[in-house]
Amino acid sequence: MSERDVEKTYTVEEFAAKLRRLADALESGKPFRIQIAGERFTVPKNAQISVEHERGEDEEEVEFQLKWSLADSDEEPEDDDAV
Repeated sequence: MSERDVEKTYTVEEFAAKLRRLADALESGKPFRIQIAGERFTVPKNAQISVEHERGEDEEEVEFQLKWSLADSDEEPEDDDAV
């Protein structure tokens, strides 16, 4: 599988809706299926979750990160979302 690095900007409403759906899946112990820039994949229920904060001279950044091994992504989610 080739490397990929994609970033997309959302409205507050779109971002909040995606976070709600992800949070619901995580709390229910279910995998989360999502599509980003034309590629669909599954975030497994046991993905590692971290929050990163970076501060530079003239900006700050917060990243919410989910990480998992490719072997864990074979789970079947209940719903789907295009991002």
